[in-house]
Amino acid sequence: MPKSNLLYITEQLNNIENAKRENRQRVANIVLENRNLFKELVSITFDVDNKVSIKAAWILEWICTHHKLSWILPHLDDFSTKINTLKFDSAIRPCAKICEHLATAYYSKNDNEVKKNLTIKHIDAIVETGFDWLITPQKIAVRAYTMNTLYFFGLEKDWIHPELKYLIETKIIHESKGTKARGKFIISLIEKHEKSLK
Repeated sequence: MPKSNLLYITEQLNNIENAKRENRQRVANIVLENRNLFKELVSITFDVDNKVSIKAAWILEWICTHHKLSWILPHLDDFSTKINTLKFDSAIRPCAKICEHLATAYYSKNDNEVKKNLTIKHIDAIVETGFDWLITPQKIAVRAYTMNTLYFFGLEKDWIHPELKYLIETKIIHESKGTKARGKFIISLIEKHEKSLK
């Protein structure tokens, strides 16, 4: 009897020794050859108490970044409502990056597919989690991806930029050099956007 998809992809994830490119690409290729495995990948990513969820998040982000962002679209209900349940730093970082890809694609002139599928409900859930990630202790990469995500969604929702700017000025700018530089960059984008509206 063939193994279930869940069992099969879990085995593949358990065999990943580390986050090296070739390891992520190898498992990503298995999923790309059998799209049915993608759904299992999403559900393992949100099995938040299980350490293998970290590896699932790596592969999910790898596929969304390098291959098929569109594959996450049928799973946006799950993705947007469950990202706030993630516990491991190493799972939050890849999911924060997927949020950034979705925000960038939403505002890109070429990506109508994301525009059609990413609803206000999804955006609200991503924005809410994004602000949570900025006010709780997170790694630099999570902060950087999240500031970008919130900047893009703030082009549509006018309350986001003032909140984001306040958070950057009062908190983020006093953290590491990396977050300080990214924070200043985001503030300059917000101010440029404000000027363009006048």
